[in-house]
Amino acid sequence: MNIALIGYGKMGRAIEELALKRGHSIVCKISSQNLQEFNPRVLQWADVAIEFSTPEAAYGNIVQCLEIGIPIISGTTGWINKKNEIEELCQQKGGAFLYASNFSIGVNIFFEINKRLAQIMNKYELYDVSIQESHHTAKLDRPSGTAITLAKDIINDLDRKKVWTITEPDTQNTRDLYIKSIRKNPDAGTHIVTYSSEIDDIEIKHEAHSRKGFASGALLAAEWIYGKQGVFNMNDVLDI
Repeated sequence: MNIALIGYGKMGRAIEELALKRGHSIVCKISSQNLQEFNPRVLQWADVAIEFSTPEAAYGNIVQCLEIGIPIISGTTGWINKKNEIEELCQQKGGAFLYASNFSIGVNIFFEINKRLAQIMNKYELYDVSIQESHHTAKLDRPSGTAITLAKDIINDLDRKKVWTITEPDTQNTRDLYIKSIRKNPDAGTHIVTYSSEIDDIEIKHEAHSRKGFASGALLAAEWIYGKQGVFNMNDVLDI
């Protein structure tokens, strides 16, 4: 499979290393240093594009790939206020698009555990819930896209929480779901969901040891989406 890497930072390099080991070819590697190569003439050789860039660039990158008919998966966070527009364009063009706030197989299993726990805890109002996420200092957005996904899934199933916030709530704002963000090195990504009461705490945690899990999941998604049409997520890839 011929792959276009849009965003050639640490994640892009990790994906490239794994893709080459699995017999794929990298037809282009786009970064801020060679944006002139990000055009249809170069992209036409790609079977699929993998996009890990910046919140400011992601929307335009995805649009360009869909406009010329290249399936694209994106793991860039911080831009998803425009995700509905991308999904509409994908349907109009008969293209293929997959977004995930986190491509790690372990994290996507963690998402499902988080949903189920929220469903169970819905009737136990003595427990308050909060999220803590920590990443390396080079991560630009906060809270992480993964933390936002966890929060939205909790809010969907926990009636007493209505919105997430990065401002630590006082005792009057019990409907706010607090997300605490920490930036420290080295940290590939740690997410903790805690339900607390006066009696005890219940905690679930996912800790990434390296970028390998993210790269492996992204490549798996790229292999899966090739030849398909529609809007997808990692649940489709993992069949969960």
